[in-house]
Amino acid sequence: MNSHSNPSKLRQKFERFRILIIGRANAGKTTILQRVCKTRENPVIYNSKGKKVRNKILVPQRGLHDIENEMVFQNNPGFVFHDSRGFEAGGQPEFDKVKAFIARRSKEKRLSDRIHVIWYCIPMDEDGRSFTEAEVKFFSQCDTGSIAVIVLFTKFDALYDDEFAELISKGLSRKDAQALAAHHAKEAFASGPQLKLLYNRKGNHRRPRCHICLPDMDKDNADCRPLIELTAETLDNDTLKRMFVSTQRTTLELCMRYAVKR
Repeated sequence: MNSHSNPSKLRQKFERFRILIIGRANAGKTTILQRVCKTRENPVIYNSKGKKVRNKILVPQRGLHDIENEMVFQNNPGFVFHDSRGFEAGGQPEFDKVKAFIARRSKEKRLSDRIHVIWYCIPMDEDGRSFTEAEVKFFSQCDTGSIAVIVLFTKFDALYDDEFAELISKGLSRKDAQALAAHHAKEAFASGPQLKLLYNRKGNHRRPRCHICLPDMDKDNADCRPLIELTAETLDNDTLKRMFVSTQRTTLELCMRYAVKR
């Protein structure tokens, strides 16, 4: 077994799997990272020199965040997250900083210093269903190279309420409407404007690899396995795929599945 197929040797060689998470304030980014790392604790944050910084920068205020900072959850230090807070403002300086960060990190000599995947969060609650200028700009102008970009439609359960109300207005009982709301929301979304804008909008030269809808991530029984599995499937570099699978602690089944494939 060579070092690229042995999980323990992979971790020794590449140390950490690095994810850039992008999105507006209140898109549920920190909650998703907590679910992925199976914790309720806030991450420990280090600056680019490896010095611990105060967690007040988690407060979503423009100007307080540095994309170079590393967010690490103590119970799973194999994941390192970078957060682009402030990018949702849509200003050119913020956008240029994200572009430069991605360009530089995609060319780092050490594999563990590169960005391995980008999760772009777009919330589906009432105030967030239209694409912002920042999102349009990212998918039309930001060259992510070989880095896989996955769009996370967060707070997707907000669409269930809309469908529930619509079904009630059509005469369904509350019980039946509740049972059908999620299915109807997914069907309506599949043919709705968000995906058309994401994949078919003229000028979108940097389309994501794929997307996923994430409901109920704020609940205690939230299941982030679909995100973990989709990310593993999307990574087309076998070394990165195995590193990601061995780092995640959400599903043992996934580890076993890729062990069998090897």
